[in-house]
Amino acid sequence: GVKPTVTGKHWEDIAESFLKKRGLRSLKRNFHCRFGEIDLIMRDGPILVFIEVRYRRRSQLGDGAASIDSRKKGRIEKTAAFFLAGHPQHAARACRFDVISIGATDQDLNKNIDIGWIRDAFQAQPG
Repeated sequence: GVKPTVTGKHWEDIAESFLKKRGLRSLKRNFHCRFGEIDLIMRDGPILVFIEVRYRRRSQLGDGAASIDSRKKGRIEKTAAFFLAGHPQHAARACRFDVISIGATDQDLNKNIDIGWIRDAFQAQPG
């Protein structure tokens, strides 16, 4: 039998439960608009957190955060602004952009993974 490929949803599930265990509350998954998509939107106390989930195979160098270039950051920021515009109850909240970086080998998809949580992975550009 051919092993099914693991979807982004699988890694988002892992990231979401990892963050929930650390006290964050889920608001929305896979929020998208014409600018882009945000994997997870959660609350960390009073702070609204926009989370990008990055998976990399163990053999690849660097962490998932390194793979987010300025164009991708810009899309995440615009998408976050779009979310806030449509959810005025959150508009006054402090916001943060986090990255969850998941490393695994294909053989050990659930057993042997490392999860890196990078809080404040990047700052939104004002304006």
